Amino acid sequence: MRLYVGSLSYQTTEQELADLFGQVGQVVSATVITDRDSGRSKGFGFVEMSNDDEARKAIDQLNGTTLGSRQIIVNEAREKRDNSYGGGNRGGYNSRGGSGRGGSRSSDRGGYSSRGY
Repeated sequence: MRLYVGSLSYQTTEQELADLFGQVGQVVSATVITDRDSGRSKGFGFVEMSNDDEARKAIDQLNGTTLGSRQIIVNEAREKRDNSYGGGNRGGYNSRGGSGRGGSRSSDRGGYSSRGY
């Protein structure tokens, strides 16, 4: 079972996560998520435990405990959401996100067609 670990210190390493969760059960993998551009930790990660019983035990024992100087959050990881919009592209022509510009002109604020021209 894969676990979400949140509220991590930016200095927390994958080895520290593996060591902490290894006190509860067998760790398959431990990953700290980093920013693609800067390489800096985003303050959360994932730990995969070898079985569901150990994962539940880790949630019970480690959620709310302190790692480094931070009180961590541990819960079952949710499946990654399918982002069919292409990952953060907000705005631009024919997009309904971001600044609210673009898209269909017929829905704009009273264009020519709504004035009867």
